[in-house]
Amino acid sequence: MSDSKETYGAAPLSHRQILIALSGLMLGMLLAALDQTIVATALPTIVGDLGGLKHLSWVVTAYLLSSTAVTPLYGKLSDLFGRKKLFQFAIVVFLVGSALAGLSQNMGELIAFRALQGIGGGGLFAMVLSIIGDIVPPRERGKYQGYLGAVFASASVFGPLAGGFLTDQISWRWIFYVNLPVGIFALIVTSAVLKLPVKHVAHKIDFLGSALITAAVTSALLVTVWGGVTYAWGSTTLIALEVLAVLLVALFIFVEMKAPEPILPLRLFRDKVFSVSSTIGFISGFSLFGAVIFLPEYMQVVRGVSATKSGLMLIPLTIGIVIGSVGSGQIITRVGKYKIFPIVGSIFLTAGFYMLSLIGVNTAYWKEAIYMAVTGVGLGLTIQVIVLATQNSVEFKDMGTATSAVTFFRTMGGAIGTSFFGNILVNRLTYNLNRLGAGKSASNAASSLMGGSPKVLDKLPPLIHQGILEAFVKSLHVVFLFAIPFAAVAIIFALILPEKPLRSVAAIAGGSKENDLEAPLFIAE
Repeated sequence: MSDSKETYGAAPLSHRQILIALSGLMLGMLLAALDQTIVATALPTIVGDLGGLKHLSWVVTAYLLSSTAVTPLYGKLSDLFGRKKLFQFAIVVFLVGSALAGLSQNMGELIAFRALQGIGGGGLFAMVLSIIGDIVPPRERGKYQGYLGAVFASASVFGPLAGGFLTDQISWRWIFYVNLPVGIFALIVTSAVLKLPVKHVAHKIDFLGSALITAAVTSALLVTVWGGVTYAWGSTTLIALEVLAVLLVALFIFVEMKAPEPILPLRLFRDKVFSVSSTIGFISGFSLFGAVIFLPEYMQVVRGVSATKSGLMLIPLTIGIVIGSVGSGQIITRVGKYKIFPIVGSIFLTAGFYMLSLIGVNTAYWKEAIYMAVTGVGLGLTIQVIVLATQNSVEFKDMGTATSAVTFFRTMGGAIGTSFFGNILVNRLTYNLNRLGAGKSASNAASSLMGGSPKVLDKLPPLIHQGILEAFVKSLHVVFLFAIPFAAVAIIFALILPEKPLRSVAAIAGGSKENDLEAPLFIAE
């Protein structure tokens, strides 16, 4: 596209042009995806350097919270100002946060800068999916989103590997600095090749709605982080947070009904595809990201492998995600049908969690590999497809908002699920260790274990060491069992997901809705 004024019905991009643009988008996706996993293997070293063990979980939670909270805001702003500028803004914010996180001198600074990173990371995920929705027709979109799914899957393995390598060989600070050259290259690529239409319309940003949804998510997340660990479930603090979260959600709905430019238009929920996809996204994120995140810890604690090797042992999970994501995308492009994939994917997820609940101290690795592969296929068949279904159903003017909303619900599910299942693991581990009766040495080892230092177990007497491993596995067993009913509920919602014919024209070529052909003029960014 040229830099002159264009009508909405611009010429569609060629396959080669899409692939060139996709290269920059995949770099942005890689940045955000890596940062969700690369920190995990470095946490023990970070705590040893900066201190603040009791605040350890917030190094991860701060990123998840801020990235979740800003996702709807990015979607709305991109609908008003254009995707490209918001995408590049998100990269810059992410890079600034990365540089500052690497310079952190104490845990408080690191948590704050991780939150800043999350503000950029939330925009990267939302904008990549929205831009794909702009430039690729729904009928063709499956295969391209499959590539993005493969990037996300690869990051789940290479993140821990890179984190372990950089921490061991250079410094933990380089897990943040490594983002800088990748991000700068992504900026260069997108500036050169990404040409997208931008609307010129009057706008009013719903800052109040954004603040309310952020506060509501924060309150809900604090309940799952603190419940049963910092505060008793029936404590005044947790009850107050629960009430506050409900009130904030109610107030958010009221504000959105009155706002001239709501950050999350409630009319979207009248679209059954959008509402069902958002629900599936939340449940899948809650169950999957909340439970599977503990597999690396299992590998390190029970199998006694290094952080780097634990990442390699997760490759079957990645292969499953790639097969499910790329395979479903190719088939959707050929047949033009998408509904069957979330159904089959949710069934695979449910079966995968049951299989993972069977893992014991002495389970053969080939069995674990099969369990992880089944779970990965379930994820690959589900996550990308519900985004495609949503983008195919909504009008172009709501493309960014709707895409960001589905991403928001999935990320929120993952954030709440991570803390929820982490809470279950800690509580069950404490219970099982008390039953073990191994004394103070076992208790201290468990504290070090949950703080990210499983190597301390090697110093224990063999009987106590074995007892702690059994206690950990029994606790993890409960985590996966709790995930099963959530995945099963996703099957029900997948069954009621409407199937609409996939459009064969991209949004920038006038393929959103018939009345979109009369949309305002656009100017290429």
